[in-house]
Amino acid sequence: MDALTLLLFIAGLVLLVVGAEWLVSGAARLAAAIGVSPLVIGLTIVAFGTSAPELAVSIRAALVGEADIAFGNVVGSNIFNILVILGLSAAITPLVVAQQLVRLDVPLMVGVTVLTVIFAQDANISRMEGVALFAGLIAYTAFLFIQSRRENGAVQQEYEAEFGERPKGAVQLATNVFLVIAGLGMLAIGSRWLVEGAVALARAIGVSELIIGLTIVSGGTSLPEVATSVVAAIKGERDIAVGNAVGSNIFNLLSVLGLSSIIAPAGIAVDVVALNFDVWVMLAVAVACLPVFFTGNQIARWEGLMFIGYYVIYLVYLFLASTQHDALPAFSSIMLLFVLPLTVLTLVITVLRELRMRRRLAA
Repeated sequence: MDALTLLLFIAGLVLLVVGAEWLVSGAARLAAAIGVSPLVIGLTIVAFGTSAPELAVSIRAALVGEADIAFGNVVGSNIFNILVILGLSAAITPLVVAQQLVRLDVPLMVGVTVLTVIFAQDANISRMEGVALFAGLIAYTAFLFIQSRRENGAVQQEYEAEFGERPKGAVQLATNVFLVIAGLGMLAIGSRWLVEGAVALARAIGVSELIIGLTIVSGGTSLPEVATSVVAAIKGERDIAVGNAVGSNIFNLLSVLGLSSIIAPAGIAVDVVALNFDVWVMLAVAVACLPVFFTGNQIARWEGLMFIGYYVIYLVYLFLASTQHDALPAFSSIMLLFVLPLTVLTLVITVLRELRMRRRLAA
């Protein structure tokens, strides 16, 4: 791979990050005009805006026939969002989880992930399945905004404290519209450079395009989510931090994968390696959120560190599998026989303790 291709790859990442930041900033302030809660902003405007790089990359990859990049980007981003973004945010400060997330949004994320795994079983996400996914996004977004509009004035004041005063005057309106349009333009250009660079990189170092999509591309396009959630956690805006990660995962499956499947002439092909391993990791990570979010309605620091540790283990496995390293069988055995059962046992004990504590309080 020549220096120019590497430069385009890096420039593509930069444009994606900056473009997403401009898009989120402009969209959030425009959204202030209709006044919705911080959690809904985290689940929609912020989550969808920071997921725009994934959308741009996957659609571009689908158009040029790079299905492994398109599908691997979505799966890798969803794994990254929970294990790294929530993990880092919780490691900074324990994240209080809103009741709406426990009752609605996390179960919805798990349900959509299950549906995606079912759709992928024939090694293809068809156009009709893509239409079904995207229709789900429209219904989900409409429900959130209708619900938020019914909230009281105190929530509206909390929103304005987070995002500032609502846009006033033609200058502010024009500025925010410019940020949205410029952000979208940067995402379009950056996605093209990133996909081209990622494909060239995969071919140059002999690593499959699926692995590149699952790691480099998904990690790079998830940088806006990382920055948003970590900054939100530091500022104490925990609804934004958690809502951003959960909302991004829902958006990735319903919109990014849905639209990519609709646009691609034959839908999105699912690599057999991803079908046998990575989609199940994505499902396991989504399901793991249920007990973690349920216990005490917060994500503790140790749970955040556990998430980060599992992402490191996931990367190690991808490296060993892609290189067919001799240590792969032993590594897999340790994970299956010791690490995973110990984690499940820990989560079960934590949930049982939480249930016992709630019964005592109720009594």
